[in-house]
Amino acid sequence: MTALFGLLVLGAVLATVAPRLLARVRWADREPVLALLVWQCLVVAVLLCCVLALLLATSAALPPVRALLFSTAPHGVEAAYGLADAEGWGRLTAALLAAGGLWTAYSLSREVRSARALRDRRSAELAHRAPELPEGLGARKAAGRERLVVLENVRPEAWSLPGPSSRLVVTTGALQQLTDRELAAVLSHERGHVRHRHHWLAQSAQALASGFPGVGVFSAFRDQVGELVELAADDRAARRHGRVTTALALVEINSGRGVFGASCTPQQLAETPHRVDRLLAGEPRLPVHHRLRLTVAALAAPAAAILLAAAPGLVSLI
Repeated sequence: MTALFGLLVLGAVLATVAPRLLARVRWADREPVLALLVWQCLVVAVLLCCVLALLLATSAALPPVRALLFSTAPHGVEAAYGLADAEGWGRLTAALLAAGGLWTAYSLSREVRSARALRDRRSAELAHRAPELPEGLGARKAAGRERLVVLENVRPEAWSLPGPSSRLVVTTGALQQLTDRELAAVLSHERGHVRHRHHWLAQSAQALASGFPGVGVFSAFRDQVGELVELAADDRAARRHGRVTTALALVEINSGRGVFGASCTPQQLAETPHRVDRLLAGEPRLPVHHRLRLTVAALAAPAAAILLAAAPGLVSLI
């Protein structure tokens, strides 16, 4: 049972202490993509702790499952886990973890259905209000997989509509107010959201946060994802069209209402000055060796969960 309790303790520490420490780091603005990787590794580590703990708890509660799990293990490995005499604790832990797993699956499926319904409504609205440009006029396949749709609206706005037939939407107000380079920066920003599947990441984060509102790591993950994906998309546009041009485009597109999107949230609107200042400041990226250390540290979290689960068996073989 040592491995089971160890996984539960590790999961609790990663879910409570680690997010507070990670939210205070100052390098995330300089490396938003790396920060996203670190946050994803942290969430994966917490989920791994739960899944592995569920597997061990179910093995403790159900002897047939335990026999199947250790059927090919060398002699002494099963005894090293001490699961045979922990059926009571195993049943309780397995029931709680299984309920959490089912609720997670339900929350994720609900979020996916909601996002798909919203996407279908927007697609229908676009099909009704604006025709798509023909091939070769702003939507060349050589320039990208996304089609460009122009929407009649005096307010300067632009957003992406992900999906099987992803589209980039701009208003006539944006075409009139932005220069060619600024418009290219806006489209590059939105194209970055689509191509890096930021909507998948946002949906997963929202599903976990709404399904488990009391778990700090999931709420922090949702909040950080919303900010970091915008910074990552800003960097993509800045690399291709310049930081000043991207910052000016961000200011212009917000002169009407929102932040590179049709449904900007108050949090996104509040982050706009910070994003502009960050682009104009132009701080350099972290050194390569520093990024490598952070990457290794991020991958160490899920690796630690796996190693902890396998530790009793490995020790028994020595």
